[in-house]
Amino acid sequence: MRSGVHRVIYDDGCAFCARQMRRLRRWDWLGRFRLVPRSSPEARGPGLSPEALDRAIHCVTADGRVLRGARALRFVGLRLPLTAPLAAWLWLPGTLALAERAYAWVSRHRHALSGGARTPGNCGADCVPGPNRTV
Repeated sequence: MRSGVHRVIYDDGCAFCARQMRRLRRWDWLGRFRLVPRSSPEARGPGLSPEALDRAIHCVTADGRVLRGARALRFVGLRLPLTAPLAAWLWLPGTLALAERAYAWVSRHRHALSGGARTPGNCGADCVPGPNRTV
């Protein structure tokens, strides 16, 4: 893996999650993130149990730290020019705790938020377009 690239592990069986990853791909102008479907062998590793990956998005930083849920979103958001101001808000006292609660709710309801749709198998050929797509 290229130095300085962070891995974002997402639920490739979820249409809502896949849609968010397409957005992330478009906004990652500097190529700082590698999008890794949960079903990929690359998604395995310390601190990355299938149960944990089912509950939240994970970001494995270039230096090996594992962040999940709202902490992962804050980390990713701070590195994207369009979302950095919003992500910086998550450093204000108390906001990360609220964001974690909101994230947990969205995570539990993500399939309903996408109209109940689940993407088949490994998400399909058009799930996450771009050169860093892994299946």
